[in-house]
Order: sequence, then structure tokens, then C-alpha cells
Amino acid sequence: MHTHSVPGAAPSRGRYFNTGNGPHLQPVDIGHDAYLALIEPDTAFWSLVRKDALADTLANPAFRAAVAKKHGAFAKEMRALRFGLKPSAVYFNPTERCNLNCRYCYIPEKMRKHGRHMSQKRMFDALERLKQYFKTTMPKNRLPQVVFHGAEPMLNREALFAAIERYGDSFRFGVQTNATLLDDSAIGFLTERGVGIGLSLDAASPAIANRTRRSWSGEGVFGAVDAAMRKLKGYAGFNVICTITNENLKHLTALADFFHAREAPACMLNIVRCTLPGARAIKPDDHTAASFFLAALDRTHELFKRTGRKLVVANFANVLVSILAPTARRLMCDISPCGGGRCFFALAPDGGLYPCSEFIGLPEFRGGNLFEDDIAGVLQTPAFTKVTGRKVENIEPCDNCAIRHFCGAPCPAEAHAMNGGMQRTGAFCEFYEQQVRYAFRLVADGIADDYLWDGWDKDSVTTFAWRR
Repeated sequence: MHTHSVPGAAPSRGRYFNTGNGPHLQPVDIGHDAYLALIEPDTAFWSLVRKDALADTLANPAFRAAVAKKHGAFAKEMRALRFGLKPSAVYFNPTERCNLNCRYCYIPEKMRKHGRHMSQKRMFDALERLKQYFKTTMPKNRLPQVVFHGAEPMLNREALFAAIERYGDSFRFGVQTNATLLDDSAIGFLTERGVGIGLSLDAASPAIANRTRRSWSGEGVFGAVDAAMRKLKGYAGFNVICTITNENLKHLTALADFFHAREAPACMLNIVRCTLPGARAIKPDDHTAASFFLAALDRTHELFKRTGRKLVVANFANVLVSILAPTARRLMCDISPCGGGRCFFALAPDGGLYPCSEFIGLPEFRGGNLFEDDIAGVLQTPAFTKVTGRKVENIEPCDNCAIRHFCGAPCPAEAHAMNGGMQRTGAFCEFYEQQVRYAFRLVADGIADDYLWDGWDKDSVTTFAWRR
């Protein structure tokens, strides 16, 4: 973990930066009255410095020597995070079908309307093959994770529940569902077995939420999700995902109130992925999206101070942790290469293997078939290496960006499909930039912990701390 606070020092002779001899520190305005950040982009090292002490700090030989001494260790840590991890999770799609027709879905409409289910026998076979593969990648004391994803996994409920029952000792299971089929017996089955349950809801009122998430006949599903949230109150393995579009952008603060009132332990406020054209039609602009998103984060803090109960916005918490303790991050969308094909992969109902579920609608990213091919070999196919080889150092303007390892230029699927190639940026840039500036302001104000899950730093170790 990096913790830094540098008030400044008197100038003196010593080793200098930005000459090719030592780390290259870049001053970054974080929008704070008193502090700015010094960031070393290659290693994600940072230090908060008082604005009136910048020159003295950079000239301080003790500070320069301390940073230079740790540079190699920081670089090694970042290389391990970016290139040394092995898969530990699968996004398992047990069906291609969905009973909703959400406007931003990344799965093609034809699949969702007429697609196939995976049979129970094939599901058992798939999990057995995954179990054997993960024995080669996972530490003995950790279980790999399988998240049943979609489309709508509960449409294949019988096979799904049978698989969870049989392989409950071999995997940590989660189910991401639209909640329309989550009745009392289903909730009982999942909660009794400790299965993670992720719901989706885009606003605190039916009028807004149903604009983007609705059935094929045009009916909204707000009521079903709200009912499920009430029933899951108190269950630690429950979370809610909101997809941010220009349809709900102005209502994110109200949604934070709603999630907090329903006592959701965590939520995700995810900016829409623009992989397929339908999502691009409801894409907000960066500046407006950042403004309303940060206002929602402000509201979660107000609620915490008022009630003592946190609503952790997991995708932002991950950005914050990427600054405080890079290797403690839980999500891998905001680093390059991203987690797709590297930390996890996606399984389609026909056995197709993809770097991430976001690629299932893009046939060129099908690397092989679980039932026919060796998983380790599939991970080395061009369909996967295009993603796992995507680095911000090869993307303009990311190659010169100070925060490139706190952002990662997501998402490779939308960069490829929307902007024409892997070496392009994704659909958003300023949106992520403003999150990083906001995160640094929280650190400067000493309130970063208020936005993070309790115990986030339990296994963290301070590797650099500077005081004067």
C-alpha cells in the first residue's frame, strides 16, 4: 500500500527527476484547495503535496532518494498486477435467452429472443472441466468463483440450482438476475447456500427505471426488483447494479437514497458500455455524467455521516483502492490489460469461450469451446491475446497520461466495436479522470475510508510513507 503526505522541504543538491535518471513525477491538479498530486505514471506511485511546497518537495534530496529507492519495487508490484495474475473466475451464461429487452444490452437481440439453454448434463460437465482447470491456477485454500450471468440465468433455474447444489463445495457461486423470477423459494435456496445475488435497477421510481429496463412487451420491472430488495434486506451477499445512461443520469442521487433506504450493502453505478449500437443511443457525455455521478457519491457520504451505515459504490471504491493499495482492487476493468481473459473469462451456453461477457456479441472474440478445447490453450488464441495484450502504453493519449494505471482506458470491447480497434480509447475518458481527481481529494481530506468497505486494508502493508 502507498500512503504519502509531503509538506515540502528546503531545496538542496541531489539526484534530479525527469532527465532519464530516476522516476518521472508529474504534478496533477486534483481540484483541491491546498493539495495537488505528484504521480509517477509507470508505477502508479503518488504523493500528495501542498501547492505552496511543490518546488521545495521536488528539490528535496531525501524525498527524491526515497522515491528512487522504492521505484524498482513499485514497478515489480505493478507488473505482477498487470501481467502475473491467473484466471480465478468465470462469468457463466447458462442461457442465451432473456425475458427483458433492455436498451443497452450487449447480447444481440436474436440470441435473447431465440437462444438456447444449457442442459443440466452439459452444465455439470462444464463445471467439472472448470474445476479441473482451476486446480492448476488457484491456491489450495481458495475457491474459484462462478457468476451465473446473462441474459437471464433464472430462465434456466432447474439446471442452475442443480449445479449449485452439486458443486457448492468446489466454487463460490453468484447469480446476476433481473429479479423477475426471484420468488421466495428461489431466494431461500440461494441465501441458504451463501450464493451472491446481484440485482439490476436503474432508478428509484418506475417512471425512470422502466425507460431502459423492460420486457419484450414494453412492461417495466421496477416492482419486481423492489420486492426482491425488500426480501433480501439483511443478506450480506446482496448487491445492486445501476447502469448510467442519459435516461437516469439526473436521478442518481435519488437512487443512492433509495439503495441506502433498502439497506443494500453495496451497489455499482456503472457507466453504460457502448459495445453495441443500442447503448450508444443513450450514452451521456463525459462531463455531465461525471457531475451527477460525483454528486451521488457525495450523497452516500452524507448518508453515512447521518446514519453510520455505508452504501459502498463498488466501482468507485475500486478506483479509490487502486490509488491506496493497487493490488487490493477487487475489480479489473480499470487497469490494463483489463481482467478479461486474464483474471476471468466468459462461458456461453454452447460452450464458447470469450475473454469477457461483453464480447459474446462479437464472434471474432470466440477463442474456442470448453467441451472441445483445452482452456489454457484457448487463453493463448488471438481472440484472447488481443484483449490481454492491450496496454495503455500503446494507446494515444493514454500513453502520456499520469493516471493511466488508475483508469486503464476501459473498455476494450467498446474500444474495438465503437472506436475501431484495441489500441483506441473506450467510450469515456473525462468520466474516469474526474473520478480519480475526486478520489485524491478524499485522500487529502482524510475521509477515503468512509467510501470503502470495512476491513478493506486488513491485509495491506504500507510500502512507502513519507513525513517531514
